[in-house]
Amino acid sequence: MSSGQESVFPEYETDTSQTSKLLRKFKETPFVPIGMAGFAMVVGYGLYRLKHRGDMKMSLHLIHMRVAAQGFVVGAITCGVLYSMFRDYVVKPKE
Repeated sequence: MSSGQESVFPEYETDTSQTSKLLRKFKETPFVPIGMAGFAMVVGYGLYRLKHRGDMKMSLHLIHMRVAAQGFVVGAITCGVLYSMFRDYVVKPKE
């Protein structure tokens, strides 16, 4: 960009590290990183339990883990939407 043009998104261009992007996202919408962390925990637990699944078929085990991971993410998104609606409509910010 030339020096005469003003940046459209200056706050997004200054933060370039992944850590600062994740912290900014957590401040804006706190349930997105919580959903990502929950998804990672469910996948990790599923991989751990994969070794000790007993006589359960592999496909059935993977289906159960997929449903659990999706359920956690959908639950986190739902909580985030409800939190956002609560913040915007019930506890109105002072303008």
